[in-house]
Amino acid sequence: MKKQLIISTSIDLVRIAPERIVYIASDGNYSTLIQSDGEMRMLSFQLGQIEKMISSQLGSDGNIFIRIGKSLIINRSYIYYINISKQKLTLSDVSSFSHTVTASKEALKQLKELLEKECK
Repeated sequence: MKKQLIISTSIDLVRIAPERIVYIASDGNYSTLIQSDGEMRMLSFQLGQIEKMISSQLGSDGNIFIRIGKSLIINRSYIYYINISKQKLTLSDVSSFSHTVTASKEALKQLKELLEKECK
């Protein structure tokens, strides 16, 4: 069975396949998880806490996620378009959904360089 990410609080539990997570955005002390089916979940965890959950539960499978700046964790499988000057990152499966998020120029530049290195 494939690994699942389990996010549990005192009142609820989310169990989700990592490939269904498009990105997780910071919202103060909370985070919003965006799924590939368009579903959005508010989580009562900061991004740093979610990063630790991903690392401890998924191990090397968690490498599909990349932290972008202070406010985003993205699934690298969905990276479609990066525009550094406009500070835009489009995450898409190229058929059913597309999400555009903003990030700092420096974070996007580092992401672009990382992806270019992986291609070589």
